Amino acid sequence: MASHARPRPAGTRVAGIRTPALATAALTSVALLSQTATAAPSTDDKPSLEEVEKKVDDLYRQAESATEKYNSAKEKTAAQRKEVDTLLDDVAQRTQKLNEAREELGSFAAAQYRTGASAPDTATFLLADTPQDYFDQTQLMGRMTDRQKGAVDDYISAQSATMKKRQEATESLETLTGSQADLKTAKATVQRKLSAARELLSQLTAEEKARLAAIEKKKQEEAARKAAELAEQQKAAEQKASPSPSETTQTTDSSYATKADKALAFARAQVGKPYVWGATGPESYDCSGLTQAAWNAAGISLPRTTYDQVNFGTTVSLANAQPGDLVFFYDDVSHVGLYIGNGMMIHAPKPGAYVREESIYYDGESAIHSVVRPA
Repeated sequence: MASHARPRPAGTRVAGIRTPALATAALTSVALLSQTATAAPSTDDKPSLEEVEKKVDDLYRQAESATEKYNSAKEKTAAQRKEVDTLLDDVAQRTQKLNEAREELGSFAAAQYRTGASAPDTATFLLADTPQDYFDQTQLMGRMTDRQKGAVDDYISAQSATMKKRQEATESLETLTGSQADLKTAKATVQRKLSAARELLSQLTAEEKARLAAIEKKKQEEAARKAAELAEQQKAAEQKASPSPSETTQTTDSSYATKADKALAFARAQVGKPYVWGATGPESYDCSGLTQAAWNAAGISLPRTTYDQVNFGTTVSLANAQPGDLVFFYDDVSHVGLYIGNGMMIHAPKPGAYVREESIYYDGESAIHSVVRPA
């Protein structure tokens, strides 16, 4: 890059020493140049196109990681909301039983009042905070009929169960509130990262965008070359394998291949649909939403997030990857694709992109985390 520094003024020198007048002028010039440099930074400070590309890619990765956290929080929130609803319904039913038991005790009190029969002070019992303590008095319990004792037992049991369920509902509501806060935070993080990436891209000139596209094309060509190498390695490994595998292995491979074919057929039908973070279909998907839907079509219920999918099934080496396997990426396991063979996969790449077939080396060999066979 050409230097933007101005040439130094040529002053008159006498025996190698600048004359005082010229020296003063030189100092003034240096001061002005210094002020100009402070007011208007050099264009050399502008990040290179490669740096912009890396920053954008990093932001998209961070957004995808935040998306998986959002998916996890959303799933937990839904489950906890269902649990809260169940507990509240249970509390309502138990409260109804408690009221019925109270009414029955009240009817005993009314009957005893009408007949003048000697009996425990039921009205006092109904107002007591701790009915068990009240009825622990043997002399009072001894004056009750079996039916009255049964009513008291029912009341105490109903009250205890109701209080316990109310406590469970309160704790579950607190947990739900926390999950909702996590959901809100994850959503805000995704939106912030995507906005930052869009802002960086919007600042590029048309020429820079064209150069960026050329850089991306070169990366894709390298990824395709690596995929072809893997395909050759897998083909060579298959040729070296025993020509007569065991019957058990044949049955297992056949069963898996049948399910994998269904998952892959579904995934191929989604090619061209947009990536939308948090989406599970049918019109759009994020990465784990696509793999979940694909294997669901094959009768296998995958978990929702990459964090859980990576632990669902059997981990295999990349050299032994088969069509249908899940390929996970990055140290934080924030991305996943569906392996289709020959070093290629179907995946929902990132915001602004569409479901597509692509080399598993799309972001370099080091990005590959693991391969998992889910069935």
